[in-house]
Amino acid sequence: MKVDHKIHTTILKDTEGDVSEFLKKVTDQYESFKDRNLILDVSHDKSADVKAIKTFVELSKKHKKAKKSFVIVAENIDFNDVPASLLVVPTLLEAHDMIEMEEIERDLGF
Repeated sequence: MKVDHKIHTTILKDTEGDVSEFLKKVTDQYESFKDRNLILDVSHDKSADVKAIKTFVELSKKHKKAKKSFVIVAENIDFNDVPASLLVVPTLLEAHDMIEMEEIERDLGF
């Protein structure tokens, strides 16, 4: 797992190509990321499908409850099949854009 910090966001990249192992690592180290917006990049894992993405639902809910953004970057999946409780985008740039929009919404009190 590769960790990269940008201003108010932490980007976690799956380097092993195994979504379930990546989720385990993120969950185990969650305390060190909980106060920042999170982008989880699984785009390098070509086997990542909607079923694998759905395993992040509980972690996403926990993170959003703390008023922080949680975005997953994944390619080659049907975004219509992703649960509404998850925010999944195809590129890192879109992930940053979504976090900016959510930050503005929180600042405005939505």
